[in-house]
Amino acid sequence: MLTALVALVAYAQHKYQITWPKFLDSWQKFLHQFQQAEWGKIAVALACIYVCYIIRSMRWALLLRHNKKVGLFTLLGTQVIGFAAIALFGRVAEPVRPYLVAKKTSLTFSSQVAVYLVERLLDAGSMALIFSSVILLTAWFGQAGALPHVEVMKKVSYGALTTTLAGAIFLVAVRLAGGVMASFFERGFSVVSTGLGRAIGEKIRAFRSGLNTLRTPADFAIAMAVSLSMWGLIAVAYLEITTAFVASPQLAGMTLAKCMVLMASSLAVSGFQLPVIGWFTQIGVVEEAMRNFFGVAPEAATACAATLLAVGFLGIAPVGLIWAQFEHVSLSKVAKESGEAKDALAVDEAAGQNAAS
Repeated sequence: MLTALVALVAYAQHKYQITWPKFLDSWQKFLHQFQQAEWGKIAVALACIYVCYIIRSMRWALLLRHNKKVGLFTLLGTQVIGFAAIALFGRVAEPVRPYLVAKKTSLTFSSQVAVYLVERLLDAGSMALIFSSVILLTAWFGQAGALPHVEVMKKVSYGALTTTLAGAIFLVAVRLAGGVMASFFERGFSVVSTGLGRAIGEKIRAFRSGLNTLRTPADFAIAMAVSLSMWGLIAVAYLEITTAFVASPQLAGMTLAKCMVLMASSLAVSGFQLPVIGWFTQIGVVEEAMRNFFGVAPEAATACAATLLAVGFLGIAPVGLIWAQFEHVSLSKVAKESGEAKDALAVDEAAGQNAAS
């Protein structure tokens, strides 16, 4: 943590090209933001984020129930340890969660990768629905100036809704005729590249395998409701953290609609998270959004953006490290093993396609 703090100081000094006396003044303003912050709100936000990991465990268990029934909280450790690995090693550790679930349930790694793909789709759809609904309702019924660049925001919201609808149609099509669609796209993209065609075809087949977890409209409705509740809690966490910085009038008066803009900025860059470096990239992007969209002072924006990262992304790391000790799991070892399993799965899929052709 001390190293991260020193790096944050160096980042701020380099970013704003400030002299040492001015830096000391900015540093005091930066610390003042934390001194005046309402830490009770930040604690509530952290509690919301932790509850989200419980919901993730429940959702994965629900997605498994047609193949293997497990307790709703049985997979909580796999989620906590998996996200701790992502926080520490970046997005290269994404296979850790399906890998740990496969080991815990004695199911195949490929089947859990398929579940992971469905989980990602549910996350994207839920976030798009919440973002679009809040932005559009604010634009239609909110006061003037409630959102920056309101027309642009409305267009982005319509685009998100359209994409979500297209994704839902694609999901139904894959569920009903996944094999036919896979062959169609495989032949179509093979005109450009045989390898690309095979890869896309296999991804669609894997996705269809994952969709076997959603066998009825009720299955989909339950999974979507669980996902929406989780992302609603994440939105509440963002709002609690931003409004906790009462020394900044812009942050203290932050609305849910404005938080949607910050969430979208954060999620856009977190998808390409790199170890350590990605932390500061995410802080920088969210900070720029605060400053450019809402006129937040640099020190307040940096303090709030760093807190959003610490609570929303890094806050699970200490819990995950402790949990891993109890489970006798080495994060670095399991990250390596899951990566190797992912590579082996890709090789097997390519071999299967070659044999089929």
